[in-house]
Amino acid sequence: MAKIKVQNKEITILKQNEKDYISLTDMANAKENESRAADIIKNWMRNRYTIEFLGTWEMIHNPNFKVVEFDHFRRQAGLPSFVLSASEWIEKTNAIGIIVKKGRYGGTYAFKDIAFEFGTAISVTFKLYLIEEFQRLKEEEQKLIGWTAKRELSKINYRIHTDAIKAHLIPLEITSVQASIIYAEEADVLNVALFGMTARQWRNANPELKGNLRDYATINELICLSNMENINAMLINEGMPQSERLIKLNQIAIQQMQVLEGIRGRNLLK
Repeated sequence: MAKIKVQNKEITILKQNEKDYISLTDMANAKENESRAADIIKNWMRNRYTIEFLGTWEMIHNPNFKVVEFDHFRRQAGLPSFVLSASEWIEKTNAIGIIVKKGRYGGTYAFKDIAFEFGTAISVTFKLYLIEEFQRLKEEEQKLIGWTAKRELSKINYRIHTDAIKAHLIPLEITSVQASIIYAEEADVLNVALFGMTARQWRNANPELKGNLRDYATINELICLSNMENINAMLINEGMPQSERLIKLNQIAIQQMQVLEGIRGRNLLK
């Protein structure tokens, strides 16, 4: 569930089967008051061009669409006696482009192509702003997906890192508390090399923030951290002392961040 604002009106975006459906009810409310929203949708659906558009969309995207029922509605569309609700359209034709939800977020929703078409019934200006805001939402989601992917990559490499610590730095038959101290120290080697502070120092400096300093890292910092975890694991395997590794990792962090920030400056990394 997400919301976008179009001409100061909130429009709900519902995720259904990994597809985005835009609230036609909210869009209709933007034109008239709430009590008239259902009538606006019904009037739009009784139009012959609308039925043609909906049927064509379903035939392209829906292999289970009932074309015979669609032909029946198409012949009736435009007649003074013709009335069609979204629920009836879905029930009779097995349509998937429009859905009707009950409950708290109830209303009529449509796949983005259909919702944009319905936007014409509101106003051309509203439709254009709707498309713009929807695209902006999708861009923000892609940025979030990219950040999450980098965060997960960091977690995977952290496992490689801790495995190397376990194999080479943790003596046999020590307590789990002792082991956790060594793990924490090694994590802070990376923290100091990249961020210039330990996890505890960051928490003391940012008591109002939740999580840890890596949760607030940039994408470039997470990329660099991921690389450093692999390098540190390799240096641990080679037996390099921690103090020497810290100096080397700091040099690597400076070099890699300069390269990554340079790439960002040339707009090659979004």
